[in-house]
Amino acid sequence: MIYLASASERRQELLKQIAMAFVTLAPAIDETPQAGEAPLAYVQRMAHEKAAAGARERDRRGLASAPVLGADTIVVHEGVILHKPDDGPAARAALRRLSGTEHTVYTALCLLGPGHHEAVARSDVTFKTLRESEIEAYCATGEPIGKAGGYAIQGRAALFVTRLVGSYSGVVGLPLYECGQLLAAEGLL
Repeated sequence: MIYLASASERRQELLKQIAMAFVTLAPAIDETPQAGEAPLAYVQRMAHEKAAAGARERDRRGLASAPVLGADTIVVHEGVILHKPDDGPAARAALRRLSGTEHTVYTALCLLGPGHHEAVARSDVTFKTLRESEIEAYCATGEPIGKAGGYAIQGRAALFVTRLVGSYSGVVGLPLYECGQLLAAEGLL
């Protein structure tokens, strides 16, 4: 059993897919990038901070000792992190930026147990050129809100992807190969 330091339903579904028993902890952390912080360093720091905050929450609540898994996913286009849009205009702007281009999705993992294990999955995703009507229709579904880069590859945005090199589950939010490696390193798989 592990603790998942995330409220993400997608991450929960992926852990269930590999039959990993878990309890969800959703500690709040400051996700503000540091001045001059590179995207890869940022996503790694976020995964570690989420795991560490989850471990503190586990201990504060007096829960059973078990490893804590933290994860963070970011979309990077031309060196810029496209954060989770919180409204329609921000989602439309992100989708317009990704239209007809390739971007990179990083998902970093940190497993804190008796050991400390980290991994990062990189995936390169190419979108077709989106018509304005497609962007509007997609945004009208509400699906882009709160999703890294303003899209969910496991949802309707799958229609936009012309090419994916890397981990599909990593783009969803939990790269299962890398996750399995961390869990195995702790003797959990």
